Amino acid sequence: MPLTDLAARAGSLAKSVTEATRSLAEASNDLLVQPTVRLGVTGLARSGKTVFTTALVHQLTGLHPLPALRASQEGRLRRARLVPQPDDAVPRFPYEDHLAALTEARRWPRSTDRISQLRLEVDYERKSGWRTGPASLMVDIVDYPGEWLLDLALIEQTYEGWSRETIAAAQRPGRAAMAAPWLASLRALDPNQPLDEIVAERASEAFKVYLAAVRAGPEAVATTPPGRFLMPGDLAGSPALTFAPLILNGPVNPDSLGGLMQRRFEAYKHRVVTPFFRDHFQRIDRQIVLVDVLAAVDAGAAALAELEEALDRVLMSLRVGRNTLLSRFFAPRADRILFAATKADHLHHASHDRLDALLRLLVARSLRRTEAAGAHVSTQALASVRSTRETVVHDGPSAFRAVAGTPEAGESIDGETFDGETEAAIFPGELPERPEAVLEGAVPPGSLRFPRFRPPPVSRDALGRPGRLPQIRLDRALHFLIGDRLA
Repeated sequence: MPLTDLAARAGSLAKSVTEATRSLAEASNDLLVQPTVRLGVTGLARSGKTVFTTALVHQLTGLHPLPALRASQEGRLRRARLVPQPDDAVPRFPYEDHLAALTEARRWPRSTDRISQLRLEVDYERKSGWRTGPASLMVDIVDYPGEWLLDLALIEQTYEGWSRETIAAAQRPGRAAMAAPWLASLRALDPNQPLDEIVAERASEAFKVYLAAVRAGPEAVATTPPGRFLMPGDLAGSPALTFAPLILNGPVNPDSLGGLMQRRFEAYKHRVVTPFFRDHFQRIDRQIVLVDVLAAVDAGAAALAELEEALDRVLMSLRVGRNTLLSRFFAPRADRILFAATKADHLHHASHDRLDALLRLLVARSLRRTEAAGAHVSTQALASVRSTRETVVHDGPSAFRAVAGTPEAGESIDGETFDGETEAAIFPGELPERPEAVLEGAVPPGSLRFPRFRPPPVSRDALGRPGRLPQIRLDRALHFLIGDRLA
């Protein structure tokens, strides 16, 4: 066997041993020293990840009533506070800044574009089991873009396979117009032409322009990896992010343009995707995937189909299953997965069950596969921060169930443009009782009204502390995700 192969295998074995040792140390600490649950928070673009994490910490640290979280309902939560996070190399989630944006400026915080972390120490009273009395649970919250999660599928792909798949997706009817400029530039490139850095940069830039158009287009939920291309973080300008698919008709010369693209694709996998999986993702115990179903409904059946495909790929990427004693030490899995349809406050509560049913339909295949692996999976319609209240709008003899809130400045409905200060009552429309009807086109694009509302006003108490942010079913989500660890 060549020495290079032996070295590669030795390196791979050393990494495996290192990972197993770390998993053993973390599991031992969890079981024997300090109980800890690592909660992953993710979702595709504009699904409300930052708001969810901020609201979760706000509700627990404020000891606000959470009726569906049994430990809160029974009065067993004693204290929850932020403490230094365990991973010093991971940016801290700027909770205080995001809470101030929600409660003081009444604006939504900026979206998640990198991984970040917080640690909550939750003190509570045990109620069940052979131990009783005071206890504490560390909740490590890991917030990361869902686009990075979809990148995990690249680990098993070749450059040739990824190029074929990406180019084929760009030729679908819903994307062809957006992809036309990029595809035209692609046809002018010969994979075996001499290596030219400027040509490579231009090809990569044209591809990124296409990805940005897909993100901004009617299929706003669409996600085509590499996820870091639109969220580069500290990798901006790196050669590992300077590649693109090519039309390949056979093997490429290593010293050609195609050879360069292939090497950088592999570098992206090994230097960007694999470390994310190894250092963060495979350590997740519980996972919530936030989904903006309403945006997809409003965009039409094509966007819903795109969302269904993306969610299936998300769950395919998750390491899920029932944990045994051995798996907790050597190959920990996420044993609870929650898919949550966000922005439920944009609908009257009578449609919340329909929103949940639609989400369950979108993840039906994934649910069966995940439950077969032994993991607990659930769906929920929620609003991490409720920005509306329910009301009734009368139109002659007819009465419509509506929501009222403060639309953001510039939002427009029926020719009326809002100033960001005036409250308005809006009839958003209703989802069909049968969720399949939405996929069949029963709800024409744009027929529902989902303006972007500002966060609600929150008054301060006598000590200057912000009051409670209203929520819808955030307490149910918390009970599913960590309730069993607070028993």
